[in-house]
Amino acid sequence: MVVKSTKTVALGLMGLALSLALSLAISSCATTGGKNSKGLASGHGKDYYNTHFADGTAIVNSKSAFDSEDSILLTFAGDIMAHTPNWSRGNFPRIYRDIEALIKESPLTFANLETPVAENRPFSNYPAFNVHGDYAQAAIDAGFNVFSLANNHTNDQGLNGIQQTKKYFDAKIEATKGSDRPVYAAGLKERQNGPWSYQVIESGNWKILFVAVTEILNSPTCSSYIDFLVPNSKNRSIFIEDMKALRKAHPCDIFVVSIHCSDPEYIFTIRSSQKNFYHELLNAGADVIWCNHPHVSKDWEVVADSGNVPRKIIFYSMGNTISGQRTNPQFSKPDTNRDYTGEGYITQVRFLKDSDSKLSIALVNPVIVTTYIAPDRFYEIRILDDKLIEKLNAEGQKRWGNYLRERKKLMEQFEGKTLWQ
Repeated sequence: MVVKSTKTVALGLMGLALSLALSLAISSCATTGGKNSKGLASGHGKDYYNTHFADGTAIVNSKSAFDSEDSILLTFAGDIMAHTPNWSRGNFPRIYRDIEALIKESPLTFANLETPVAENRPFSNYPAFNVHGDYAQAAIDAGFNVFSLANNHTNDQGLNGIQQTKKYFDAKIEATKGSDRPVYAAGLKERQNGPWSYQVIESGNWKILFVAVTEILNSPTCSSYIDFLVPNSKNRSIFIEDMKALRKAHPCDIFVVSIHCSDPEYIFTIRSSQKNFYHELLNAGADVIWCNHPHVSKDWEVVADSGNVPRKIIFYSMGNTISGQRTNPQFSKPDTNRDYTGEGYITQVRFLKDSDSKLSIALVNPVIVTTYIAPDRFYEIRILDDKLIEKLNAEGQKRWGNYLRERKKLMEQFEGKTLWQ
């Protein structure tokens, strides 16, 4: 197995589209570095999809493939947190205003909601989070519509919080059926000690199977109501077999497994035990392993088959999408470890079906987002690109502009790797 790395550089509103050399086998061209030499135009028009190989050859013609029934764009975000600065000011739609267009480019956008939604309890900060429905609704209105509810804060409000959260999302799932943007969620069991929860999602002529589990809970309270996977070899082996059986029972085009992983927080390295487990899940039938929990971003991998056609992807950590963990940015030392909690990735993945209906990946587009603290102390998500930096400098926010310029450089050091068999 050969590992090739591709650094990502975000340019313009959408960031640099990353072909990851994944199209080498599709086109049989002789490029070796896997690095896309062409950035994407700003904005969200059709030109966004016209990415190229390193030699300038188009990956795929947008009219012949990207606009066809045999293509789907899925978007994966990170943690939606609920620290006091995120909810104390109200006006929750403002949090997402800058990224709404990006989120809604995809029919399905995934996020990890790291808080209970219990209307009968007050809003609450770390270590026992809680929000009300209007906080979650703002994320839904912005375009997030596939939620992992399994994480280490799922039981912060005990059984009542779990039940209230499930009640909220069950109602949303039912209310949005048949709408332009249905809501889906997984991670909470239908009954105590019940089987893994899952969603079968249909979008166009695509069928997506979705499972969400957590390997860590801050308390063992009510764990039997949560899709909780104790991270040892025995339980992981059972889980792998369960996922094989689930996919067999529910044939699909894409199987997405969300894992709130047991990797330590704020650490950039990836433990070999986690990596091996994820690859076993891929071999068992998963197509996307989407991990969260560390609150900082990590590298990702595209996995190609024996014919060097890219088929699957692992996101080791997306980082925070919104949080209040960076309350005191280190403007003079932007590489401080804690400052990485202020950024994350929202990554678009374009999937295609081959002529024999096999899945392949045509595009991976990682977009850096930052939690910007506005002059009125409101915490809002911004796409971190040169346009934002120039705007801040023009508005007299040069300290933030200079800081985010350095933060952008640091975030661009994360890499996508393609694994060739």
